[in-house]
Amino acid sequence: MNDKIKWVQNNMLKNAGGGVSTELFSKLEIDKARKFHSTFPDYEPTPLRSLKKLALNYGVGGIYVKDESYRFGLNAFKALGGSYAIGKYLARQLNKDISELPYDVLTSPEVKEQLGDITFATTTDGNHGRGIAWTARQLWQKSVVYMPKGSSQYRLDKIREEGAYAEITDLNYDDAVRMTAEEAEKNGWVIVQDTSWEGYEEIPSWIMQGYGTMSAEALEQLNNLGVEKPTHIFVQAGVGALAGSVQGFFASMFKEDRPKTVIVEANQADCLYKSALAGDGKPRVVGGDMPTIMAGLACGEPNLIGWNILRDYSDMFVSCPDWIAAKGMRVLANPLLGDPKVISGESGAVTAGLLSSFLLDEAFKGAREALQLDEKSQILVFNTEGNTDPYKYRSIVWDGELPSAGR
Repeated sequence: MNDKIKWVQNNMLKNAGGGVSTELFSKLEIDKARKFHSTFPDYEPTPLRSLKKLALNYGVGGIYVKDESYRFGLNAFKALGGSYAIGKYLARQLNKDISELPYDVLTSPEVKEQLGDITFATTTDGNHGRGIAWTARQLWQKSVVYMPKGSSQYRLDKIREEGAYAEITDLNYDDAVRMTAEEAEKNGWVIVQDTSWEGYEEIPSWIMQGYGTMSAEALEQLNNLGVEKPTHIFVQAGVGALAGSVQGFFASMFKEDRPKTVIVEANQADCLYKSALAGDGKPRVVGGDMPTIMAGLACGEPNLIGWNILRDYSDMFVSCPDWIAAKGMRVLANPLLGDPKVISGESGAVTAGLLSSFLLDEAFKGAREALQLDEKSQILVFNTEGNTDPYKYRSIVWDGELPSAGR
């Protein structure tokens, strides 16, 4: 497997108004999701870490890490999407708008009696499934979670701790999604998946709107630091639901003055990069086992809603080897004096690792110039997960698995 970073500028960029609609991610819609999340007892905005010393060292104006390792005590951002989608589904069952159903109403005996027992099913490498299981337990419902082969036993155990029936299959992620859909149809379960396909688009769109809470918080926190908006955003992508949500929100907010956005994937599951490389606007699929350490990004088939937004509004697509994620974990865990420490897992740290390479390595002068990265740049990255597999984390950060030296 090639261990080099590959990048491509997007030649399909559209001007404001020329691309697909971003109305799903308008301030009005995302404020509705954020208001819903704020009714949960464990809700509070996750921190935005300003890495001033690192920015100075890299020669840019600012680097800011939205640290989702604190989200709902679940160590990852995923519960934002799952909880909002389940909330929207339950609201529909009750013939109400979600704005009428805060947490204390949804968990009331009266509402439970009206709803009866519902089982929510999903496929996950860990974080999304844990979020679905947590939400189902919070709302007095049931969950079934299937995981692709190679998934972490530790992550499986954490899902089971939330009360879900969960197991690791012998299928890759995309095949496990298809199996879950078949089982859900057979058993009358409600599938809650952040990838979309023909005929299954509404729930994925709700999940993506739920992710918007993270972007809205980040923008507000930047404003509180005196930054009107990021000039650049680096965001990781698996199926592209998170990346599409982030891109959709900022494109909706800032139109033609939107931040330059870099979409970052694992090179063993780089379906969006390959789609952008083809340049014809059509999504591409990556098959096989996809044995990357970035388990949260090991998805070979794009979310079509996300792809359409990324195709029209993102500036660059990057395919990253595993050592970039490992490098990012070490950079964030070992800050320069005066900067805060950030605990980041493999999928969470790949953007920080890429940023380090882009800004310091002369091999990427072309990428820097294409993105206009300079001393005025205010760069936002997302740490989408914390230490969700402590054994793997120690192997990389303590023991030096996947070194970047000599690459």
